[in-house]
Amino acid sequence: MTKKKQVILGAQFPGVNNFTVWSDPAAGSQIEFSSFRHFVETVEQGKFDFMFLAEGLRIREQKGRFYELDVAGRPNTLAILTALAAITEHVGLIGTLTTTFNEPYALARQLATLDILSAGRAGWNVVTSPDAFTGANFRRGDHLPYEERYERARGFVDAAQSIWSGREFSIRSRYFDIDGRSDLGPLPQGAPVIAQAGDSDQGREFAASHADLIYSRHGSLEAGQAFYQDVKKRLAKYGRSPDALKILPGANFVIGDTQADADEKLKAIRRQQVSPKGAIAFLEQVWNKDLSSYDPEGPLPEVEPDVSAERLSHGRTTNKDTKGRLETARQWREIAERDRLSIRELAIRVTGRKQFVGTPESIADEINRYVQADAADGFVFAPHLTPGGFDEFVEKIVPLLQERGVYRREYVGATLRANLGLPEPLEDRRALRHLSPTA
Repeated sequence: MTKKKQVILGAQFPGVNNFTVWSDPAAGSQIEFSSFRHFVETVEQGKFDFMFLAEGLRIREQKGRFYELDVAGRPNTLAILTALAAITEHVGLIGTLTTTFNEPYALARQLATLDILSAGRAGWNVVTSPDAFTGANFRRGDHLPYEERYERARGFVDAAQSIWSGREFSIRSRYFDIDGRSDLGPLPQGAPVIAQAGDSDQGREFAASHADLIYSRHGSLEAGQAFYQDVKKRLAKYGRSPDALKILPGANFVIGDTQADADEKLKAIRRQQVSPKGAIAFLEQVWNKDLSSYDPEGPLPEVEPDVSAERLSHGRTTNKDTKGRLETARQWREIAERDRLSIRELAIRVTGRKQFVGTPESIADEINRYVQADAADGFVFAPHLTPGGFDEFVEKIVPLLQERGVYRREYVGATLRANLGLPEPLEDRRALRHLSPTA
C-alpha cells in the first residue's frame, strides 16, 4: 500500500493584494500587534507549517497619488517575526525580503538572529523587487534588468549560505566584494528555509538550485501537475532529490454549510474584493489612461491602451511593457464580449486565484486530491479577512485532514526544516550552484 503524502499548510498574513476585504466589519488592523498575535496563534493551533509575511517597500501610486484602495504601511518584517517568535513554539516564520535593495552580510545576520531566537523556525522568501519606482526609496534609484536580478539573487543566496556556515567567506562577483566570518555560530536548523516564487524559466531554475519551497500560481489540477513535474525534474542537475523542494500554490477558501451556500458566499466576497472604484483602477493599470468617467457596470472602453513610456500606475509587477498591455486588453475584450461582462464583472473574473469553495468535507477532499496527485505538496492559504480569517478553517477543515491521515495531529520536528520534511542543508550544494544557468 502506497504511503499517503502529508499535506503542507502555510498561512499568508494578508497585506497589499486584491483579495483582502478591509471594508468588512469583521476586518481588523493590518499593523496592530494584536492582529499578528491572533493570526499566528490560530495557525499554530491548526498545526500549520508556517506563517508567511509579505513585504511592501513603497506604497503603490495611481495617477500620481497614493493608491487609496491599498492598505498603507506595515512595520518591519523581521521585527514582526521576531516578536511572534516569542509567543509561539512550533510554527515557522517566513518573511519576504529583497535581494536587490539589501546586502548579504547584514540580511544574513538578521535572518540568522531570527533563527536563533525562534529555535530554528526562520524562513526567507527571496524576491528581487519589481522596478526603479521601489528603488527610489533607497540609496540607488535605478533597477537591474530582469535577467540580472536573478543573477544577483543567486549570488546573494550563495553569499548568505556561506555566512550561515560559520566559516570564513570571501565572495567576489560583479555584484559583491566581501570578506569576513559570521559571529553567530551554528544555527539551529543549519540555515533558514529558503522560499521563492517564480514561474519563468529563470525562476524555476533558481528554485531548483537554491530554494526549499517554491510558491506557484497554477490553479487547475492539470496545470499544477505540469508545473510540479517540470520543477521537480530540474533538481537532479543540482544533486538534489525531489523531496528537497516543496511546491506550494497560493490559494483562497470559502466555507459553506452546503455547496450552494459556499458559492453564494464567494459571489458576495468577490464583489467586496472588487469594488466599482477598484474595478476602474484595475483597468487603468492596463489602459494607462484615466478611466474614471466610465461606468464600472458598463462595457469596456473602446479606446486602445496608451502605450507611452509614462506610466499611470507605479509599484506593480504586471503589464509593464507595450506589447503586454495591448495583448492583455485584446484578451480581456474577447472575454468581455463573449460572456457579456461589465468592467467590474471582468475584473472579478480575471483577478481570481485558486479557490477552494464548498463544505468542509469537500474542501478537505480537494486539498488532499491535489497533493496525492502530485499537483502540489500543499498550499499557502490566504483568508479574505484579517486577523480571524483562519478561525473557521482550523475549526472545521484541519480535523478532517487529520482524520484522513494526511495531516499531523502534533508537531513532530523541532525546527521548520524538520516539520517540512526537508533535508539538512548540504555542504556540497554551494559547489553545485555554479551550474545554475544565467541569462
